[in-house]
Amino acid sequence: MASDLLIYNIGTLVTSKEIDISNKNSMENIEILTDAYVAIKNGTILFLGKGPYDKTLVDSKTVLIDADKALVTPGLIDSHTHLVHGGSRENEMFLKAKGATYMDILNAGGGILSTVKATKKATKEELVEKAKDSLKKMLTFGVTTIESKSGYGLDLETEIKQLEVNKILDKEQPIDIVSTFMGAHAIPQEYRGHEEEFIKKIIKMLPIIKERNLAEFCDIFCEHGIFSIEQSKEILKEAKKLGFKLKIHADEIESIGGAELAGELETTSSEHLMAISEKGILALKNSKVIANILPGTSFYLKKEYAPVRKMIEQGVQIALSTDYNPGSCPSENLQLIMQIAALYLNMSPIEVIKAVTINGAKSINRESEVGSIEIGKKADLVIFNSKSLEYILYHFGINHTKMVIKNGKIVYEI
Repeated sequence: MASDLLIYNIGTLVTSKEIDISNKNSMENIEILTDAYVAIKNGTILFLGKGPYDKTLVDSKTVLIDADKALVTPGLIDSHTHLVHGGSRENEMFLKAKGATYMDILNAGGGILSTVKATKKATKEELVEKAKDSLKKMLTFGVTTIESKSGYGLDLETEIKQLEVNKILDKEQPIDIVSTFMGAHAIPQEYRGHEEEFIKKIIKMLPIIKERNLAEFCDIFCEHGIFSIEQSKEILKEAKKLGFKLKIHADEIESIGGAELAGELETTSSEHLMAISEKGILALKNSKVIANILPGTSFYLKKEYAPVRKMIEQGVQIALSTDYNPGSCPSENLQLIMQIAALYLNMSPIEVIKAVTINGAKSINRESEVGSIEIGKKADLVIFNSKSLEYILYHFGINHTKMVIKNGKIVYEI
């Protein structure tokens, strides 16, 4: 069968297919081929192999791409973002420089609460255009699938508005968008001292979001001074009853048992984890919860990095994401996050690429469709201006993307 598009003369092909089934917990058990080719048909992977390509895969209509010995990987997956929001918070950067903490700014009505005000004020059309601009940037860095959370509404109307923007954007541009409802992102000022009333309000939102098919996941910010373990459990258990898959912002600032709760509830992923405990690491390992690490947040806030080497040594699977948001990581650059992970988390090149491909897919329940280059999966690939994986981590702060292919179509090229 002839292919629609065939990439040949690939120097290094990182398929991200997990191959060592005897060592399922390894972060380096992915397939890497040299001198390879990939054939694409009807938007999916038709065939891949080594050496000269099979001539029967080509006819007069096949588009041939000479990779010129470059590195090719699956489309990158940014599995934790706060894409849809109004406004920006550059003023907070300089408050932090003077010693203000995240909680200081939040308690003064800034932080998430200032973005909530801006998001409520913005029209749906304004939010679409702002987010679309960010998605264009993400695509240039090789990102083909993202997760996008709500959480800058804290009321039903604005949360629905954010999630509807996700739906619009999923149709209007190439990147696939997976939606997460995160109404429990902060406690509104008017509910301070009456937190249980706000929790009841969130629980009432859940069936409405579900009925309208606006989100696949439910997330919550489980942190001291925001939502306690008990409050987080209450909301997430109600979400699970309604058929939501679960995520949790856990142990970002203090270790209060968020990772342990993730293990107990068997959430799909547990996010941040800079302050994770030894018990939390074991809980993630034993429950096979993906640890979604966001080193750009540590970098920007000048905070400790998550103990990733310890997690990997204990058998926890790691994903890496930008956490793109206006307050703690205002960057769409997933390649920069990969470089920070290599430099400051001491992750190997293979661990890094696994974390933004197949493990990123696992953290949003998309591993059967994307995250690796395997026959039958979506043809989402990146061709880099690099001969090796090591080079794109070594030469930091620039964009190494040469071409992005989404569903078998070239959607970005320089």
